Amino acid sequence: MKKVPKIGIFSFFSGAGFLDLGFETTISFEIMLVNESHLPFIHVYKESRNLIGLQNPKYGYQNTDISNFLDGEQADYLNQCIRKEKLSSDLIGFIGGPPCPDFSVAGKNKGINGENGKLSDTYIELIIRNSPDFFLFENVKGLYRTKKHREFFEQMKQKLIRSGYCITEKLINAIEYGVPQDRERIILIGFNKKCLRKFKVSTNKESILNSFDWEHKTKFLASEIFSMKWPKTEKFIEYSEKECPENLIKELTVEYWFEKNDVENHPNSNHCFQPRAGLSKFQVIDEGDDLKKSYKRLHRWRYSPTAAYGNNEVHLHPYKARRISVAEALAIQSLPKNFVIPSDTTLTNMFKTIGNGVPYLASKGIAETIENYIVALANGKIKNA
Repeated sequence: MKKVPKIGIFSFFSGAGFLDLGFETTISFEIMLVNESHLPFIHVYKESRNLIGLQNPKYGYQNTDISNFLDGEQADYLNQCIRKEKLSSDLIGFIGGPPCPDFSVAGKNKGINGENGKLSDTYIELIIRNSPDFFLFENVKGLYRTKKHREFFEQMKQKLIRSGYCITEKLINAIEYGVPQDRERIILIGFNKKCLRKFKVSTNKESILNSFDWEHKTKFLASEIFSMKWPKTEKFIEYSEKECPENLIKELTVEYWFEKNDVENHPNSNHCFQPRAGLSKFQVIDEGDDLKKSYKRLHRWRYSPTAAYGNNEVHLHPYKARRISVAEALAIQSLPKNFVIPSDTTLTNMFKTIGNGVPYLASKGIAETIENYIVALANGKIKNA
């Protein structure tokens, strides 16, 4: 293998590509194919990349349900792309985060029986049939922690193990990667035993990837972050000014990211839902009161709760009598300042794709952790999986 390996990535459930962007901005990975069933999200994906100057995926954008890749013409096309790419890439990887409402406690909670829940099973079947060198599966913590759904998660893992994968999993929190947001997600990563043996790595009987270093790119410990004395609720005063309290991690605060991304001058600064019934509700909620199911007001000098802009969940600006803008939501998801959602996208689709996405810094941290593992494999530094 080359000193800097070339790794082709096939992306599924891509949305606006926040997860993909983390891989694209590393040295080794290149996005080869993008699959997303919701056409407006593909539009955001394409246009945001054009503005940043990133190249289009080699095998294009596939606007189709993932199940179509299991049989028929779409399956044949995917298989052809993989075979072709194996001739020019050192490794092939699948990445994806199936829609998660059916595993979310705050969502539909239908599990594998829900339409979205079935997509997780389809993604696993797609991995098994195509045997990429490695894969990444991302989903909500409910799939991992809820007893009702954990059984399905364990069955899913056993399928992958029987199909020749060594796997490792971790419930991560995006805040540990420098994202100003308390957002837990389960990440499952697997490496094909054939790939590991190519690097003369012995695999254990349990098929667990013990040598994978999950902490390679984490910047903070969640337990230490949450033990700090963050500011609580304070009376909402419009356009007020407050200094950042001492002994806190400023880079994990909402206001730090608003300033970092210059949200007031961002192209998406004016994209914001307007109240239907006046401003009264926006003026009585305290700054930092984010414990309600809806109408959570962020605190400027604290991290945000999970960015979920759907199912009536509304986040209010810390010191302005309005909902947060698209520019501010992108900042909370730690997107680069030059990431822009095209203005011809509906507000609903703007916020939906932001809320569905994996925070960029978490994506990049995980991508670099996988890259580090692959480089270690290539250099003979790992002997046992």
